[in-house]
Amino acid sequence: MFEPAAYLDELQKANAATAIVRDRYGAGGVVAALEKKFTELTGKEKAIYMPSGTMANQLAFAVLSGDKTKIFVQETSHAYRDEGDAAQSVFNKRLMPLAKDAAYFTAEQLQQAIESLKNEEVFDSGIGAVSIENPVRRADGRVVPLAEIKKISDYCRTKNIKLHLDGARIFLASAWTGTPIKTYASYFDTVYISLYKYLGASGGAMLCGPAAIIDQMTHLIKVHGGSMYGNWTNAAMALHRLEGFETRLQNAIKASKEIFEALNQIPGVQIKPLNDGTNIYILQLAKEIDGKKMQNTLNKEFNIRLPFDTHNSTQLMVNETLLYQSTTDIINAFRKSIQ
Repeated sequence: MFEPAAYLDELQKANAATAIVRDRYGAGGVVAALEKKFTELTGKEKAIYMPSGTMANQLAFAVLSGDKTKIFVQETSHAYRDEGDAAQSVFNKRLMPLAKDAAYFTAEQLQQAIESLKNEEVFDSGIGAVSIENPVRRADGRVVPLAEIKKISDYCRTKNIKLHLDGARIFLASAWTGTPIKTYASYFDTVYISLYKYLGASGGAMLCGPAAIIDQMTHLIKVHGGSMYGNWTNAAMALHRLEGFETRLQNAIKASKEIFEALNQIPGVQIKPLNDGTNIYILQLAKEIDGKKMQNTLNKEFNIRLPFDTHNSTQLMVNETLLYQSTTDIINAFRKSIQ
């Protein structure tokens, strides 16, 4: 996220490269250009700008499910834990959480849950949709394996159950697994992608899918209070930052490998990736290294902020800001801070 002055500077760069054309209530201008970009990115028929990811998820649930009430989700998902029970309180949908405290549920778990409904419930209110968040914020950015997504998608297609992808951070899943965003999106009817997570916008989201679904969204955005007169500041920033973003992520991954390999040669330092992880790694220091002292030195002398817990451990998050300093400078900063 940019601070206000830096945000304005970045918009100036965007405007210098291509004059920003304002939208009107989300129609035309740079918003239309961004929507076109996201249809190309996801391979979907249409895309629409939304003010928030919560609205994108919830309106997708509502339209995909029609008059059916049940939506299956991960228990750790944003839709289940972090959207204020909107599905239940606003849209009369019942979220059905699976795989408590895990990053994802399997196709087998989903099938078992669906098949058990006929014995566990008297009235059949219908299964409206299945939603998968990928990667999962509350699971430290872990991904849902593509093979499992394929199995879930195949099963849902045979049952005529609609699928939604909460891909707020899908760029990370794509970068770390090598799976194109278009491939991920192909297994779902709709996909939401955030504009402020790693794209620098101060807010906003894109929802992509078939025209028959996306064309219903303009009215729904309006009646739920999300229709803003001007959205161009967020759209322009996202469109500007999208240019070369995937390449910058790959360069950051390459730089992180060089840095982590060098740091792992230092006695008492161990950096490991998470299982099914993306951009979050675990840095563990040996007992004889003073993590708090190292933290203070990194912050004061090298402008690297890294909080250590009481176990001398911390998380390292890789994103394009890693490219703001040379790999040599970062490695030397850690070495000097440990000494």
